[in-house]
Amino acid sequence: MQQSGALVLVDVRTDAEVARGVIAGALHIPLHLLPARHAELQLGVPTVIYCQSGGRSAQACAWLADKGFEQVYNLQGGLSAWLGEGRPVSLPA
Repeated sequence: MQQSGALVLVDVRTDAEVARGVIAGALHIPLHLLPARHAELQLGVPTVIYCQSGGRSAQACAWLADKGFEQVYNLQGGLSAWLGEGRPVSLPA
């Protein structure tokens, strides 16, 4: 999906988790702040949510869907699966 065009990648992990590495280009919105910060996301843009293993990101996807977001996707397996496939992470800016 990243290669095919515009999408937003959102990391819902904690600050401590993010400090260990992120997927390049991800927007960090901790899960507990999503209700206060969801306006930073656009309804019509595909949005991929991830956490460490997929549980919190599934919650975030469900919450956003309830708010009218139709193109939200959970990164299955989270960052653990991403790393397990040998994909890169970077240190946060």
